[in-house]
Amino acid sequence: MGTVTIGVSIAVPEPHGSRLQQLRAGFGDAAAHGIPTHVTLLPPTEVDDADLPAVEAHLDEVAAAGRPFPMRLSGTGTFRPLSPVVFVRVVEGDEACTWLQNRVRDASGPVARELQFPYHPHVTVAHGIEEAAMDRAFEELADYEAEWPCTGFALYEQGADGVWRKLRDFAFGSAVVPPQSGHADRGSVSAH
Repeated sequence: MGTVTIGVSIAVPEPHGSRLQQLRAGFGDAAAHGIPTHVTLLPPTEVDDADLPAVEAHLDEVAAAGRPFPMRLSGTGTFRPLSPVVFVRVVEGDEACTWLQNRVRDASGPVARELQFPYHPHVTVAHGIEEAAMDRAFEELADYEAEWPCTGFALYEQGADGVWRKLRDFAFGSAVVPPQSGHADRGSVSAH
């Protein structure tokens, strides 16, 4: 039996995901095309491949307890000088993300782990590139806005080629999607 590197995240949907991925690549971040645009719930974590069924069962439970929530991104932030990262800020949905990542990493579960830094939901748009490019990412995306109804999360595996690939989606236990600020949800059915 071997090990695999997994991660759990909320995908940033289209057209926002591809746009931010293209921008990230344009800033010179070579990892951009191997990492789908996301908000991390579980950072890269090595597990025995035999433990994947237990991980999936645990994530099923987390998702069943979760409820859809509005996600909104707005503006930029940075973890510099502590960590060479520029990100788009999660300004709505951050509490739900924090709750989810706590449940995913719960001490009773198969992927319990401590974090290197305190959890701060965000969407990375530049990581480990030259300072001038980091500054450009920070400035060019300062007015960035996106919103969508978050209805679940996904489990990813990092391949030997460094590319992250989705293994499975996990939908939340409720079908009721909250309204977004500013516009109606596409394709959702409202509750009576």
